[in-house]
Amino acid sequence: MDKEEAWKEIERLRDFDNAITEEIQSDIAYYRTLFANVIMVGSPTEDWVLIDTGLKKYRDRILHACKERYGEKPPLAILLTHGHFDHIGSAKTLAKYWNVPIFMHEKELPYATGKAAYMPCDPTVGGGVSLMSVFFPTKPEHLGDLVTALPSDGTIPCLPEWRYIETPGHTVGHISFFREKDKLLVAGDAIATEKSESSLSIFFPFQRLHGPPAYFTEDWYLAEESVKRLAALQPDTIIAGHGLPMQGEFMKEELQQLADHFAQQAVPKHKRH
Repeated sequence: MDKEEAWKEIERLRDFDNAITEEIQSDIAYYRTLFANVIMVGSPTEDWVLIDTGLKKYRDRILHACKERYGEKPPLAILLTHGHFDHIGSAKTLAKYWNVPIFMHEKELPYATGKAAYMPCDPTVGGGVSLMSVFFPTKPEHLGDLVTALPSDGTIPCLPEWRYIETPGHTVGHISFFREKDKLLVAGDAIATEKSESSLSIFFPFQRLHGPPAYFTEDWYLAEESVKRLAALQPDTIIAGHGLPMQGEFMKEELQQLADHFAQQAVPKHKRH
């Protein structure tokens, strides 16, 4: 399968996806795109913020999902956990449509402004998605002056009850978002609740906690430290970048097991990096 055929297959798979928003609680909802989740923070009657933006061609589907929940009211801002193509893809067109700012960690700005590219994907880690990953773009959408670095103290503009947690490893400037009052964690790709490398997981999500998508993870030592940092928060609910939300005792046990046995459970036996 060459690059053109691979992307045609991705486009074909997109047709199975519907822009349906799932509410987790009154002020938290998400839209499960083909590759990654898009999270909405804020009740339908309040100001709100969008976290991550899926693939580049998902703008209209994301707009549809957001309008179903918020009408024509735009978000206050777009927050990005990191700059990989399946999280940053529609950020530029959405920000322009809504006329809102984009925020991400300072260390991700070189990738989001065209000054740097991520490491090539590693197709040797196993799984159908991993094999296709050689066709994934490593240079993100160029956001130019639409994107701004988050404050260095962990605070988040427009979300005073939240803070961001530095969770590098998957990328150098990867971050997760945490709200202490209900211990809700938006984890990005620091962890996943499905086997990200498996193409079957796209259609048959089976909830287990896994490490970050292996084909795109740059530093496994930092990735392990980040999972331990998230486990120490003892979250009650996790919304990861890939997979269905998880909560309850089973999730907590899975997260601690992943933190304690990261090398055995998350790090691929065969990897190029």
